[in-house]
Amino acid sequence: MAKDFVYQGQRIGVVGAGFSGTVLARELAQAGYLVTLHESRSHIGGNCHTERCPQTGVMVHVYGPHIFHTNDAEVWGYAGRFARFRPYCHRVKATAQGRVFSMPINLHSINQFFGTSLSPKEAQQFIAAQAIRGDEAPQNLEEQALSLMGPALYEAFFKGYTQKQWGCAPSSLPASILQRLPLRFSYDDNYFFHRFQGIPEDGYTALMGRMLDHPNIDVHLDSLANRDTARRYDHLFWTGPLDAYFAHSHGRLGYRTLDFDRFEVEGDGQGCAVMNYPDAQIPHTRVTEHKHFAPWETHDRSVLYRETPRYCGVADIPYYPVRLTTEKALLSTYEHLAAAEGNTRFLGRLGTYRYLDMDVTIREALDAARAFLRGQSLAPQLSGAA
Repeated sequence: MAKDFVYQGQRIGVVGAGFSGTVLARELAQAGYLVTLHESRSHIGGNCHTERCPQTGVMVHVYGPHIFHTNDAEVWGYAGRFARFRPYCHRVKATAQGRVFSMPINLHSINQFFGTSLSPKEAQQFIAAQAIRGDEAPQNLEEQALSLMGPALYEAFFKGYTQKQWGCAPSSLPASILQRLPLRFSYDDNYFFHRFQGIPEDGYTALMGRMLDHPNIDVHLDSLANRDTARRYDHLFWTGPLDAYFAHSHGRLGYRTLDFDRFEVEGDGQGCAVMNYPDAQIPHTRVTEHKHFAPWETHDRSVLYRETPRYCGVADIPYYPVRLTTEKALLSTYEHLAAAEGNTRFLGRLGTYRYLDMDVTIREALDAARAFLRGQSLAPQLSGAA
């Protein structure tokens, strides 16, 4: 659409070039608005950024692997407008106590771990007998896990991994993290249940580049934005950290970040895309091998990452919102401040301080753009976020 189709001369600003900001920019640009997008990094794509390794030719998920999976047919179709998605079935393994198992724990894992040959019904009865249930509802993750699977599976696959992932004892985490039984009583080792699963053939950055390829979108890389940025625009969509918008005036929201130890090997390094390491004495949580995220390609060398979580410092990239009691109280403070920002809408994982999968991020960005185009209020809907 040509630039002279601008509605009411309104200036639209978008902060962040991940999926939230990119989808918003595209939708508003197609509707005739001039959109200026600010991205603090030197590339688009956010934490979904992908790039070819010049030495190996492997498509590397620079900030950790991302598998697109959803039951939302519209979101799947929308993403497919900008990239060819190749079928990909995500299968995860775990090295625990010196042996390799499938994750999530399924009937094969249960029989292998306990040295049994149980049927699905027998396995359900067997696990139920292992469970430790108190008179009251579980009060934390550890109690919840023990009530679902018993101590043997919990200690082998969940206790150490959870402690490394979140940096605290599982007894300090809410029971709601394990909202459903993390076991399967079948031999299905597909990590996701979703109807649509795949990975864009030429990576996520190329996909988002096509979204931003519109004459009404002006992208500024290496562009730091803050609350003052909102004053330049009639409307601002902020997908950066919520507390950063307010210059951390009431403190910093807690995140976990990841350290990546990147290495290359000849041939095949581990034979799968993801190998989890739940044993507590091993510092990293998993190793990812990136060429297995593109099984349609062939490479002589391989790129692998060891992932080690830790608390997110001031200069680190935030990945996982902690959302413990102290963070929830601080979040409430920032939510009230955000609600008073009449021309700014907060979206995305960082803007709403939630862990969001890519499909949910796209869905919420589409809904926000449509609401804005219908003339609905930009007031943020942050409270009660999962």
